[in-house]
Amino acid sequence: MTRTGRIPGIALSLALLTGPVAFAQEKPADGQKPATSPAKEARPEPPPKPKIAVFRLSGPIQETPKDDVLNLGGEVGVPLQTLVSRLDKAAGDPAVKAVVILLEGPEIGASQVEEVRQAIGRVRAAGKEVYAHADEIGGMGHYVLLTAASTISVTPTSELAITGLYGESPYLRRLLDKIGVKPDFLTCGDYKSAAEIFLRDGPSKEAEAMQNWLLDSLYETAVARAASGRKVGPAIVQAWIDSGPHSAEKAKELGMIDAVEHRQDLEARLAGKYGKDVAFDRKYGRKAEPKLDASSPFGLFKFWGELLGASKASDSKKPAVGVVYVEGPIVVGGGGASDLFQDAAASGVKLRRALDQAAGDDAIRAIVLRVDSPGGSALASEIILDATRRVKAKKPFVVSMGDVAGSGGYYVACASDTVFADASTITASIGVVSGKLATKDVYDRLGVDFKSYRRGQNAGMLASGEVFSPGEKLKMRALMDETYGVFKGHVVAARGNRLKKPIDDLAGGRVFTGKQALELGLVDRLGTLHDAIAFAADQAKVKDYEIRTVPRPRSFLEQLLDEGSDDEGGKRLNVLQRPSLFELAAPHLKALDPARASLVRAALGRLELIRREGVVLMMPELAAGR
Repeated sequence: MTRTGRIPGIALSLALLTGPVAFAQEKPADGQKPATSPAKEARPEPPPKPKIAVFRLSGPIQETPKDDVLNLGGEVGVPLQTLVSRLDKAAGDPAVKAVVILLEGPEIGASQVEEVRQAIGRVRAAGKEVYAHADEIGGMGHYVLLTAASTISVTPTSELAITGLYGESPYLRRLLDKIGVKPDFLTCGDYKSAAEIFLRDGPSKEAEAMQNWLLDSLYETAVARAASGRKVGPAIVQAWIDSGPHSAEKAKELGMIDAVEHRQDLEARLAGKYGKDVAFDRKYGRKAEPKLDASSPFGLFKFWGELLGASKASDSKKPAVGVVYVEGPIVVGGGGASDLFQDAAASGVKLRRALDQAAGDDAIRAIVLRVDSPGGSALASEIILDATRRVKAKKPFVVSMGDVAGSGGYYVACASDTVFADASTITASIGVVSGKLATKDVYDRLGVDFKSYRRGQNAGMLASGEVFSPGEKLKMRALMDETYGVFKGHVVAARGNRLKKPIDDLAGGRVFTGKQALELGLVDRLGTLHDAIAFAADQAKVKDYEIRTVPRPRSFLEQLLDEGSDDEGGKRLNVLQRPSLFELAAPHLKALDPARASLVRAALGRLELIRREGVVLMMPELAAGR
């Protein structure tokens, strides 16, 4: 073999095989035109339609690719290499004019962040813009990832919880002593500290030094990457961190992000830039959907389920009034609802999609939003409210309140021209709540100690160990005041002179019945869902119509066979989910005292919601014999 790695014999054989073929054509006869080859006669293919490749980052980013065909529960993520390959494909695809990254709370490690950042860099190096959008940015890792993009935009009223790096190490020695367990471990090396959590009540000096140098390096790298992506100095990034958390609007002022906009606004902006005929490919680079696999019973089962779904999804051209339901606590994402909510949670992402679907369906002439919710996430409420405005701009839009439409439930309803409520509906509760449980004393009694590490003045403000410091409380209060101001502003802008009192006399967390709310101008009419649908149809000037739930309810079989696509707000059926301790005890508690068991469930559900969502628009649980 030669130094270039070629095998001369093989190269010669190829030359001998291909050489004669190039000269084997017969010479045309005198006066005869040369035959035109089929290749020359074929018309050139039209250029591919321009597209924008869209990548949703949600769920766990897996290191090892897995076949999830038989997955029966849990959120399915994407293999890291698959994600990188798809980005690289977009970089080299002439049809792809730009890339959009949608951040939806992925579980991604620091090294994986950098791998994806570099893949984004290759897309940009190919001369293509990368637009990143997030409904929320929940930490340093997510922010560092997004800084690789050409531009970053965030949903209005969102929070950028970029406060640094925080970690804790538990030490269980005193707990083991209390229960009579004697740890017995052997180690090699002074810094081999994995067993220290069982051997000590705090870190050794070596472990302490190691933790700090690791954290120093991680922090320095994260700051440097963010600074490089945003083209600022590290000192500026550190200043952003130490003054955080920030609202999206404040972050834009500081230069942390480029735009504050909803997702569809970004899409409209890109359509204007790249042409209205540009296609948004939301499954770019993914494998084609599998067809019927008759060799497998699972393949037949899946195929039959798809047939059932297709039969139900037949498009009816009959005029319809669409009904979109906001039921249960309002959360941002579509999956992972707590057992404490009994899986009844209103996803802002899913409802945005449903409302956009209803607005774009020509057969649906009017839309009713049915709200039965005590509120929840401020961000999710904003997402839903914005979607209702787009509906209202296209067709008649009416709100119907159920038992409860308070706080976030009122937030999503207030922009409608006509709001129906029952006389006994519990509504309003215009206010904001946030906080945490400080568990230090509990762990002191259990004998568990924590050694905390932080970088950034407010990095540990949401940690559960201690109550807020005075400075942290000021920051949290400022963030809540900003959200509260937005809430009141939405109500005033939407209700205008229909309000019978100044907004501050109606807000402050005050709760009213539907009857009282009508007197105060917070709702427009007393009536049922039926009344609201009839009113909406009348506004649309349709007499003969059907009532259509949006999105169409899916059968158990469809949910079971749902593989989870790039559709927004998709939620998987988790038949293998482990029940919580409360779920196990619930039947016994209900038998002893069903009313209190229900209150405990509601309280724990609210606590879980605050833990997950941070600043929330949640009304209080009322002891009104309901």
